[in-house]
Amino acid sequence: MHKPATFQDLIAEVEALDLYQKLLVMLNKDLLLANINLQFEDDVTPQLMFEAFQEVVFHLIREKFNDYLNLLYIVDVPERDIKKLDGSDVFQLSKTVTFLILKREWQKVWYKAHY
Repeated sequence: MHKPATFQDLIAEVEALDLYQKLLVMLNKDLLLANINLQFEDDVTPQLMFEAFQEVVFHLIREKFNDYLNLLYIVDVPERDIKKLDGSDVFQLSKTVTFLILKREWQKVWYKAHY
């Protein structure tokens, strides 16, 4: 498994392996565990999913920081990756964190599919 550098790379890999639905299931499960009021339907496009999820992450960072930290913990995003980020632009930070969360969810889905 290679680690995608962009959201487009991630989605290309997910769709090539026909695991997009499993990615949505994993994301929905972890959002529920984190008590985040967001669930994705099976027919949501990757771009719409990213935009809606990024909006929620942006809100969490600005308004509910403890819930944001809880989500990162539940998803198991590496702390070293979060510490590397520049927090001066919250909107850009939310986009990057959204990608990191999806990348980690993809790693979990990939490992479950292959082992």
